[in-house]
Amino acid sequence: MSSQPSSPQSRSFLTVFAALTAVVAFLLATTAIVAVSAKSDSSPSATSAPIAVTVSEYKITPAAISASGHVQLAVTNAGTMTHNFSVPDLGKKTRDLAPGQSQTLDLGSPAAGTYKVLCEVVGHADLGMVASLTVSASGTGSSSASSMPGMDMAGSANANDAATLKAESDKMQASFAAYPAKTEGLGNQPLVPTIAADGTKVFKLTAAITDWEVSPGKIVKAWTYNGTVPGPLIKVNVGDKVQIDLTNNLPGAGTDLHMHGVMTDFAMDGVAPITQAIIPGDGGTFSYNVTPDHAQVGMYHAHNMGEMAVPNGMFGAFEVGDMPLPAGKTVSGIKIPANITIAQEVPMVLNDAGVIGLSLNGKAFPATTPIVTNVGDWIEVQYFNEGLAMHPMHQHEFPGIVIAKDGLPLDSPYAMDTLVVAPGERYTVLYNTNKVGTWVWHCHILNHVEGPSGMLGMVTAIVVK
Repeated sequence: MSSQPSSPQSRSFLTVFAALTAVVAFLLATTAIVAVSAKSDSSPSATSAPIAVTVSEYKITPAAISASGHVQLAVTNAGTMTHNFSVPDLGKKTRDLAPGQSQTLDLGSPAAGTYKVLCEVVGHADLGMVASLTVSASGTGSSSASSMPGMDMAGSANANDAATLKAESDKMQASFAAYPAKTEGLGNQPLVPTIAADGTKVFKLTAAITDWEVSPGKIVKAWTYNGTVPGPLIKVNVGDKVQIDLTNNLPGAGTDLHMHGVMTDFAMDGVAPITQAIIPGDGGTFSYNVTPDHAQVGMYHAHNMGEMAVPNGMFGAFEVGDMPLPAGKTVSGIKIPANITIAQEVPMVLNDAGVIGLSLNGKAFPATTPIVTNVGDWIEVQYFNEGLAMHPMHQHEFPGIVIAKDGLPLDSPYAMDTLVVAPGERYTVLYNTNKVGTWVWHCHILNHVEGPSGMLGMVTAIVVK
């Protein structure tokens, strides 16, 4: 059947009718959207815009998050290493975020209350990556980020709060007066061996959980060797036969001993169950034997349960012989005497996590020990990082000359005034203390050394007389 062409009048009518139908449909759809939106806005379970949160070294910003109703957090890693964001009580956590990555974390509609939030990367919470999330009853608060009263994004006194600023400034000044504070216990003390009939130097270590005073009044249950943090200093000569007898008095937990940076036979590497059976807790024993054939700068620490044992105190310095000195050389314009003698050797073990926390040689300011020298002395410092973060160590007056890294002498020593020491690294550094004064020496990540209550953590001084 053939169709008949439509008239101009009918085509015009159809066009107008179609246009009117489209307009009506649009108006109906718009009305529906507005109605749904209005209903959503008035509903106590409405989902608000995600709250912006950043994680970085070593803080969560803002330090206090306020929200209500259905809570979403837009978490961004603004730092230089991997972090995550967790609300343990709600069982919610982002994935591990690389620097620059973001993730929106949907918390649902939590009950009103205050929740602890933190970064769960090992050690990061101990370094300050904790904050709070306060959820108010639906309709009684806004879902927005807010910092603590009088605090800005960095967690410092708000610049507009003069009273808070003055109080914190006064506390900072007062904190210096407490230095150096006396505390019980001293780590890094040389361990004297017994000598076996064949000349072997036998060192005895006992692993245990003991009380340790990190700073005045802060007594923690530390994991220790011979009751101190760090454990005793083991220093031997090249060619010495060395035996370390380890007794494990940890309650229940097995252990082993790894000589980090000290070359050993496979069976002595201290990695249970690969190189040895685990040393059982409550009295198990094992003997390690090594005969070093060259100078080395190492550390000894637990390998089994290392993420718990080491930050909590089970570490110590192990030195073999001496690093060669660049006698008679000029390094970066600094002349080193041909007859240089070392007035004192200073082991400096860095930590930042566990029950010990931010510390130098197991102590936190004001309990750190000042290094006292005479004007003109040359001192040799061994930096050991047994922590979980990098630390840029800065001495205020005297440039250091790095002569070895990880116990390996450098062909070209170099000078610096700030040295970044990463976890596991060791550096051998010379300082010429040639000017009288009390010179501050500290990690230059500033919240590792200062807080609202004053100086803290990784600060000590060189006192030159």
